[in-house]
Amino acid sequence: MRIVGLTGGIASGKSTVSNLFKANDIPIVDADIVARDVLKKGTGGWKRVVAAFGEDILQDNGEVDRAELGQIVFSDPAKRQLLNRLLAPFISSGIFREIMKLWMKGSRVIVLDIPLLFEAKMDRWTKPIIVVWVDSETQLQRLMARDGTSDEQARNRINAQMALDWKRTKADIVIDNSGSLEELNEQFQKVLIQVTRPLTWSEFLLSRQGAIWVLVSVIFGVIVCRNIYNNGGIKPL
Repeated sequence: MRIVGLTGGIASGKSTVSNLFKANDIPIVDADIVARDVLKKGTGGWKRVVAAFGEDILQDNGEVDRAELGQIVFSDPAKRQLLNRLLAPFISSGIFREIMKLWMKGSRVIVLDIPLLFEAKMDRWTKPIIVVWVDSETQLQRLMARDGTSDEQARNRINAQMALDWKRTKADIVIDNSGSLEELNEQFQKVLIQVTRPLTWSEFLLSRQGAIWVLVSVIFGVIVCRNIYNNGGIKPL
């Protein structure tokens, strides 16, 4: 199995690239969806976050007000780190479960869509790593237009993440999304060819098909050895 790491920054266009993979029938494990699930009312993540941040972050129905929580953590690095520490074990477990579901289905290539790929140290489990990059001014303008935030609010949210320029240096593949959607799609088509190339031998062995092949080979080897032994080909000591 090939696990492709897809990351970027806020308003860089990572979700657009993720949707392009979906449109080409490449299964996605979306860390944002996993994160939403672990914050649902009554879950372990929900209990930890409410205990740490208080019930003021809850909506009337008891669910976490993600916008309110976001305002708190984006303006306070210490609280942001606390939130990440609280949820990291639940998110990691959720991602692993989703990957295993796809493994059981026989998926050979999957994309792990995760904003905090490097921060969560999950880059070590993915290859290749794709970073969706955009220049800082374009990123700022897109974020302000998308969320209707002020310049200061947008900069705070951008600065709360690792710099895209740093992530770019750690990438195997960089998609420059500073231009038009047409230009983005042209780059994506080239990336798609790279991502869907035949699996390496080690990747094949990590797939369900590879595991079955190994199991069948072992069983076949045992049967052959038993037959040889029973026919007197191997004398016991």
